[in-house]
Amino acid sequence: MSVALITGASRGLGLALAGGLADRGWSLVIDARNPDPLADAARELTARAGSAGTVTSLAGSVTDPGHRAELVEAAALLGGPDLVVNNAGVLGPSPLPAVADLGLAAYREILEVGTVAPLALTQLALPHLAARGGAILNVTSDAAVEGYAGWGGYGSAKAALEQWSNVLAAELAEGRHDVRLWWVDPGDLRTQMHQDAFPGEDISDRPLPDTVVPAFVRLIAERPPSGRFRATDLLDGLAA
Repeated sequence: MSVALITGASRGLGLALAGGLADRGWSLVIDARNPDPLADAARELTARAGSAGTVTSLAGSVTDPGHRAELVEAAALLGGPDLVVNNAGVLGPSPLPAVADLGLAAYREILEVGTVAPLALTQLALPHLAARGGAILNVTSDAAVEGYAGWGGYGSAKAALEQWSNVLAAELAEGRHDVRLWWVDPGDLRTQMHQDAFPGEDISDRPLPDTVVPAFVRLIAERPPSGRFRATDLLDGLAA
């Protein structure tokens, strides 16, 4: 039985990816900050998994050390995580402020959720992943590498996420651990977070999160060497 631990899985890309894995018989440990949407997601995923997998949902913030420990313990009770998906993140204030106007308290929250907490969760899960030859999948963004006005907070958090991913991948390879670490840009998607970034605008031209799930499934199944990937490139490979 394969086990995935996915943060921020009550909606958007996290829920879509969890659904894609549930359809393929994976057992899941999922979290989100708000319990009601998480409970709805858990019911949907349990129905999709059927008898092939189980779904454990734990409401809480990834910034809470106790909650992170509960997530890893829940995965360990299922045999241990084969995959950790660091998907949870916060956009910050909406409308997006210029860097010169970004409040430092808001910036600290963006960094805590999007950079520090994923590292802390990864550190906790690494012994289990090493024992099972597992993988880490960090969800990033083109805002990590491009200078988009208004995206200084979120983009710099993702840039830091990418760099510690890059270094950890090198360290894992140096230590000859059979653990893959991928950081993946899913592209612009029709999610609530993306809508919050563009309040009042029509974002219906963006694809739904389900459309990129095959790219993530391919990555997980083929287990390429650690590195940065774009969902569009993986989808192009599938089309070819």
